[in-house]
Amino acid sequence: MILIKSISGIRGTIGGKTADNLTPIDAVKFASAYGAFILESNKNKENITVVLGRDARISGKMISSLVANTLVGLGIHVIDLGLSTTPTVEIAVPMENAQGGIILTASHNPKQWNALKLLNEKGEFLNGAEGEIILEKAENDDYTFAEVDDLGTYTKKKGYIEKHIEEVLKLELVDVDAIKNANFKVVVDGVNSTGGIAIPALLKALNVECVELYCTPNGEFPHNPEPLKEHLTDISELVVKEQADLGVVVDPDVDRLAIVSEDGSMFGEEYTLVACADYVLGKLGGGNTVSNLSSSRALRDVTQKHGGTYTASAVGEVNVVIAMKETNTVIGGEGNGGIIYPA
Repeated sequence: MILIKSISGIRGTIGGKTADNLTPIDAVKFASAYGAFILESNKNKENITVVLGRDARISGKMISSLVANTLVGLGIHVIDLGLSTTPTVEIAVPMENAQGGIILTASHNPKQWNALKLLNEKGEFLNGAEGEIILEKAENDDYTFAEVDDLGTYTKKKGYIEKHIEEVLKLELVDVDAIKNANFKVVVDGVNSTGGIAIPALLKALNVECVELYCTPNGEFPHNPEPLKEHLTDISELVVKEQADLGVVVDPDVDRLAIVSEDGSMFGEEYTLVACADYVLGKLGGGNTVSNLSSSRALRDVTQKHGGTYTASAVGEVNVVIAMKETNTVIGGEGNGGIIYPA
């Protein structure tokens, strides 16, 4: 059993003893520290708001309730998106004019894990200095709860995945008509989490025939949720059986993407985002890219081919941001995969 505290949030296994695992007390403690940080960072503002969303993990509803009510107890207004994706929460923060966001997900880790991923007012992950402040507050119990007349409010908002899809379809670089007219058939493995909601809905909006595999968002992961070749034999076989054009695989919070080719072979994660970068940079006449140190050199080669500059960074989980001309699009994701979403 493990509890990991870092500048990007807190991650651990459910159950066990406090401070050794992600128990309810640890969730409240860290949510309190984050809330106190948000309040201090926005001293001159009223109606401080935090957006909350979660993947479909079995522990998600419990952790979400604890976190939401802790923030309300601090005097913070909570907008709860319910079952959502990491990119959806990221775009919801600025769209709701919120001061922060929390995504409850342990990403590609097995079902016994959960985590609090912390965002700033731009819907971006906190930087190192901000994370250190929160860790210190949690260590010292440095937070003060609101009196009864100053408690925050709790609001559930449904439909944000659909709103996210609408924003994707508006992107200039997404050729909606071409996709609708192509008569694609795609198999989707949503690992029984929120990808099983978001990806089929996006594909159906694009007139793509969608064959759903493990798309029931019940948190019972049917295989190791990290989208690696050795975990994806079921979808590889189904793509061939269905004579599909491709397969799409995401992790539980939908910030990693892998693709299966029509013959059942993997179009590896290290190439997924590179292919997107090649398309985007080609359409825009160039641009610069940033990736983490675990990405392949292919992104550098593609960037330089289009006349741009490539930089590798050890900071954060997001592996690529393409600095594009005259657009507000960001391409990003954890690991070596990514999802296109509006900045």
